[in-house]
Amino acid sequence: MVYYLIALIVFLVDQGTKYLIATRLELGEQIPVIKDFFIITSHRNQGAAFGILQGQQWFFVVVTVIVVAGIVWYLNKARATRKLLPTALALVLGGAVGNFLDRLLNGEVVDFLMFNFGSYTFPIFNVADSCIVIGVVLIILDTLLDMKSGEEINEVKETKEVKEGNE
Repeated sequence: MVYYLIALIVFLVDQGTKYLIATRLELGEQIPVIKDFFIITSHRNQGAAFGILQGQQWFFVVVTVIVVAGIVWYLNKARATRKLLPTALALVLGGAVGNFLDRLLNGEVVDFLMFNFGSYTFPIFNVADSCIVIGVVLIILDTLLDMKSGEEINEVKETKEVKEGNE
């Protein structure tokens, strides 16, 4: 149950921040937070990450429904035996539902976090995007840790088999 609470908190923070941006800033308005490096801005995205697949709303709706169903199924399966993976899935779930609701209701997602690295501007993103990325990184980390744990178990079994064979 705690993992669904994490997803709900992600969703609420995401929707709350998007609401503040959409209602308090004009489209394109910018507020420098750390000089030209970090800027809060009001931007809309009709595509996916980094602005790809612009205008493909029904594609996003169908894919998100499938992904969310898969996450819920796997979250229920994994939560009994693992800790990191369900937390990661909860972050992805909350972010995916946040962006899904925007696309479904408005046909676009509110983005507002902008970072500049010299002359390069990283694609503008939001809290949901951040949680999805953090969740995916944690899923990869969990997978790597699980693989390492599996290798250690195999090494212990092999060592035990060698000792038993010598006796």
